[in-house]
Amino acid sequence: MTQQKAKKTAVKAEKLPHAGHRDRLRQRFLETGGDGMPDYEILELLLFTAIPRRDVKPLAKKLIDHFGGFADVLAADPKSLTAVTGVSENTAAFLKTVYAAGGRMLKQKLADAPILSSWKSLLDYCHATMAHEKKEHFRVLFLNRKNRLIRDEIQQSGTVDHTPVYPREVVKRALEIGATAVILVHNHPSGDPTPSNADIEMTKEIVRAVTPVDVVVHDHLIISATGHYSFKAHGYL
Repeated sequence: MTQQKAKKTAVKAEKLPHAGHRDRLRQRFLETGGDGMPDYEILELLLFTAIPRRDVKPLAKKLIDHFGGFADVLAADPKSLTAVTGVSENTAAFLKTVYAAGGRMLKQKLADAPILSSWKSLLDYCHATMAHEKKEHFRVLFLNRKNRLIRDEIQQSGTVDHTPVYPREVVKRALEIGATAVILVHNHPSGDPTPSNADIEMTKEIVRAVTPVDVVVHDHLIISATGHYSFKAHGYL
């Protein structure tokens, strides 16, 4: 790009009616770290990168209204995002990248210390990655003898209210990677983390399956948008 063309581009950008708003919003964020800013403004800041030449405030508000909240927007699948007018595949990919980056950052905290002494980090990670999912997912955190994370794997995915789980697959995977303990985690898209009778029975089946091979079930966590439920804390383990 020639110097003259670059100057013309810069002048054109300055004349965009929303350019001043973007500058002010960025400055507020840099000064406050986002404290006190409404969710739609934080989403605006993200959309600035993906959509550089359009006023994105209306789109930010529409996305939050459509999906129900800031976290729900980032957790939405790409197909659902692009179904909203104004969201391209590039924009959806950028939002999903931000979502994945946040999950990886929280997961790194789990890898840096024994999980049983980093319970808040575990809950933060589970909430960030599962609380706003629209389908049930059943994941297993496999731990070594020092209770450090070896693997974090989604074993099964299901419908909005059911996920088939096969205890023998949990046993098989634990033996393959040399795990000596596991933490079971699944989400309830309904928002209520209270376990069903099927959840309780499934937990018992997994405990019965892993006990003969000296694998301990430390807990089974149910994650939802409103909170979590610990089987151990409620006396089931």
